[in-house]
Amino acid sequence: MLLLTCPHCGIDADETELAPGGEAHLTRHGPGATDDDFESYLFLRDNPRGVHLERWRHANGCGKWFIAARCTVSLEVFGTYPAQTARPPQHVLDAIEAKRPGATRKLPVMEGAR
Repeated sequence: MLLLTCPHCGIDADETELAPGGEAHLTRHGPGATDDDFESYLFLRDNPRGVHLERWRHANGCGKWFIAARCTVSLEVFGTYPAQTARPPQHVLDAIEAKRPGATRKLPVMEGAR
């Protein structure tokens, strides 16, 4: 069972108390975007094997959204942080690098950050 810590209320919640929200840190195209751009934003996801950043809502708790960094293969959780954060905090990146060296460079949100 997947167990995530809500960064807002500090409660360790299992996945039955949470609502998944899909891939995190997506950038929505502006009003001048093409139909293809908008279709890509709505429907196309990378769905990588390995480290992934996902949105979750603490549905049966505080109700707030947060982001979890986890491995889609092993379900290992590297950390959680508030959804309003523009990129993963350093302690989450360090936890990922400690277990999966080089994995942070593959995260879409990290492109051009280093």
